[in-house]
Amino acid sequence: MNDDDRNDPEARLAARLHSLIQEHSDLGVAVEAIAQAPVPDMLVIARLKRKKLALKDEIQRLKDQQTPDIIA
Repeated sequence: MNDDDRNDPEARLAARLHSLIQEHSDLGVAVEAIAQAPVPDMLVIARLKRKKLALKDEIQRLKDQQTPDIIA
């Protein structure tokens, strides 16, 4: 991120959104990997799924900020 991006709220928002989407994807991979274990740790899976859901909510909130309200 260069100096111009730090001053641009839209660029910061897009960078944050990209970071959250990547983290959400990584959690999905982690959940799948743990679920494939012979004896999966359901507590860890539940925690990761809650974190993934919270990230999904945050992603949607940021996407809503990017999209202007259009009153028809």
